[in-house]
Amino acid sequence: MNRRDLTILFGSGAITWPLAGRAQQPERLRCVGVLIAFAENDPLIRASVKAFAQALGRFGWIEGKNIRIDYRFAAGDQALLKRYAAELVGLSPDVILASGSAAVAALGQQTRTIAIVFAGVGDPVRQGFVQSLARPGGNMTGFSAPDAPLYGKWLQWLKEIAPGVTRVAVIFNPDTLPIAPLYNRAIEEAAPSFGMTVTPAPVHADSEIEEAIAIEARQPGGGLISLPDPFTTTHRDAIIAAASRHGLPIIGATELFPRAGGLMSYWYDNVEVYAQAASYIDRILKGVGPADLPVQQPTKYSLIINLKTAKALGLTVPQSILQRADEVIE
Repeated sequence: MNRRDLTILFGSGAITWPLAGRAQQPERLRCVGVLIAFAENDPLIRASVKAFAQALGRFGWIEGKNIRIDYRFAAGDQALLKRYAAELVGLSPDVILASGSAAVAALGQQTRTIAIVFAGVGDPVRQGFVQSLARPGGNMTGFSAPDAPLYGKWLQWLKEIAPGVTRVAVIFNPDTLPIAPLYNRAIEEAAPSFGMTVTPAPVHADSEIEEAIAIEARQPGGGLISLPDPFTTTHRDAIIAAASRHGLPIIGATELFPRAGGLMSYWYDNVEVYAQAASYIDRILKGVGPADLPVQQPTKYSLIINLKTAKALGLTVPQSILQRADEVIE
């Protein structure tokens, strides 16, 4: 082999060796943070998190293989929520999934650069999370909670199933539901068309829950709405027990309320929203910016009625409503 042959041989090796080396390198591990304002042991949250991971898997993102997911669950504790938000941002993830307005607000105080996909956030424009639904414009986008017309629907269902209801107390924790004033205003505006009056009932502890519901029960015609926030969801057993003791019909925002003994719920599919959020996480990990992904709103809602609770309250649910219900708990 002459000198010219050696030059060709080693020259060709100098081109092929780096290519071979690159082919053998493992795929870079991508990091996703998840901040959830609700409790980890909440059955709806467990199902939602499972659906999220499964949906990511369908996009090719397998935990431990090419993606790492860091979960934090605050269970309605605001101090814990803020601490977890700082922790997740400190990990410098590629993107963060945030569940609930309080979680998004906490993350917004920590970063304006890390992409955030939210799930179940009411009116993200009015809360200042995005510039518009079609053009979010910043580092946030995602899947919103229902808009104002749905809240009047809660009054409609209460009136149809419990026609004697003329007053409604709205249970919520202002610390864990920053958008509560918007919800309450929408409910109050819809109330006259159903012959009802509405009283906001902010609560922060189980003792305040009992007091608020006892006050509502002092006069006939009382009913309850439990707004969708981490506190009311975590303390739903106390809310439902107090409603039962005082004989008040209650509509909760999620399916957990009728399953635990509340009268009914009317809300979107939380599990499906988490699965949909995975599609935005996938696109962001592949290079799409959150500002280019429009905020999506729920299009399907489910009515769930606990017939046993209705009978205990002395209510007869019209057959026409039972036929429209997505689920009837016997």
